[in-house]
Amino acid sequence: MRFFNTAGPSVPGQHYMIDPLARLDLPDVEALIDQQRYFVLHAPRQTGKTSCLLALMHHLNAQGRYQALYANVEAAQAARGDVAQGMATIMDFIEMSAQIYLHDTRFKTWKREVLAESAASGALATLLSRWTQASDKPTVLMLDEIDALVGDTLISALRQLRAGYAQRPAAFPQSVILCGVRDVRDYRIHAKNQEIITGGSAFNIKTKSLRLGNFSRAETEELFRQHTADTGQTFAPEIFDELWQDTQGQPWLVNAMGYELTWEDKAARDRSMPITLKHYSAARERLIQSRATHLDQLTDKLREPRVHGVVAALMQGEAVEDQLPPDDVQYVEDLGLIVTRPQLAIANRIYRETIPRELTWTVQMVLPYEQVWYLTPERRLDMGKLLSAFQQFFREHADSWLERFDYKEAGPQLLLQAFLQRVVNGGGRINREYGLGRRRTDLFLEWPLDEAQGFYGPVQRVVIELKLLHKSLEQTLAQGLEQTADYADRCGADEAHLIIFDRRPGVAWEEKIWQRSELHGSRAIAVWGA
Repeated sequence: MRFFNTAGPSVPGQHYMIDPLARLDLPDVEALIDQQRYFVLHAPRQTGKTSCLLALMHHLNAQGRYQALYANVEAAQAARGDVAQGMATIMDFIEMSAQIYLHDTRFKTWKREVLAESAASGALATLLSRWTQASDKPTVLMLDEIDALVGDTLISALRQLRAGYAQRPAAFPQSVILCGVRDVRDYRIHAKNQEIITGGSAFNIKTKSLRLGNFSRAETEELFRQHTADTGQTFAPEIFDELWQDTQGQPWLVNAMGYELTWEDKAARDRSMPITLKHYSAARERLIQSRATHLDQLTDKLREPRVHGVVAALMQGEAVEDQLPPDDVQYVEDLGLIVTRPQLAIANRIYRETIPRELTWTVQMVLPYEQVWYLTPERRLDMGKLLSAFQQFFREHADSWLERFDYKEAGPQLLLQAFLQRVVNGGGRINREYGLGRRRTDLFLEWPLDEAQGFYGPVQRVVIELKLLHKSLEQTLAQGLEQTADYADRCGADEAHLIIFDRRPGVAWEEKIWQRSELHGSRAIAVWGA
């Protein structure tokens, strides 16, 4: 029985999967190999790179024109700057792969002889030369997770591949494919002498970088329909719009949502049960709260200075495009956290939800949980009470809490989101929109009024617009009211609130904390100072 795969390469017959070769531009890849090119295939983690490389290896070997070999060299990361250990580990895994995929045991003897006769700085090149000369076909080498290597080990591996380049195809692989999260030009390698060497300079024989993209919308739906074809279990059509907005085709997210829906929800293991949008919403929340490895790895990257600069600017909403180094933007895009087209933004709706939750996780855990206090007898959220309580909380704790945030630039917005998440979590949901140059963060809060019906029954819809005070209160207020009204109309919100954070130093809290009502056209908007 096939299932949705969330760990490791996809296996035909075991997992629902999109044909890996269909995800590559196969004619382009084959042309590069025919032209004896060395090139890069890169994509964010858990996008399907390994599945594609393995499929490509089997495809090339089945054609009979080349002898292709895939090897994962990530284990050599532990060697760091120890070139001898690093090269021995890389060769170990090439030997193991050759035995598994090519049923070739000669690599063991070659490796032993090469390590005894050659310096570590040339051992990998010598092994590859022996393999190529012994093969009756041109060879193709695919090295996966190459960018996991560190320091002199990575420098040596790249330079040995470069050194053998002139001997191809008779005495060195006709084509080498380097695969990792980042493009080789973005490698920042610290040698033992602290010299910084870029991957581009250490591997300047690269002719092209290919980026493996996400699933298309059609492929996303096809993966789910494979489950229906295998089991007869159906998905409500409206699920697919939500799935696309949540994932934008990110392969791990698509598979993870499928697995949550069809297996982690134990009731859904009864394949006669149709899967509804209600099931989907519950599965989405479980996935986000699970802090799964994929999501945890991404949020761990938020601590890196290069990532911090880009994501903080997005979350703050300030117009700072000219201050963001292009290489940093490219790096964060390579990690899969953002997209740059049609504009710079967090890559998908689940990441938009996950990032602020992760950044405020500690805050959420220590905030008092008093949801009942904010509910009216009709089970509506009393937004006046809720936001008044936040004003008091912000006044008492802002200075101490904001100092604890890694993302101090977006601290006020994050603190409010943590406060709201603590109240809403488990009953409603918060949708977030933010991006460069928007000078605001948009929150759309949905709260079911009937617990039994959930989001299928009546729902309270509230828009909360967050802005930092710029120039004058009058200008910020005028712009904020227009933006809030527009967002509320787009969301079909019942209520609209605008919160203006005053971060000017030396201004007394009595001047910062206020509340009033405004009209923008026919839309009533409650405005809060903080």
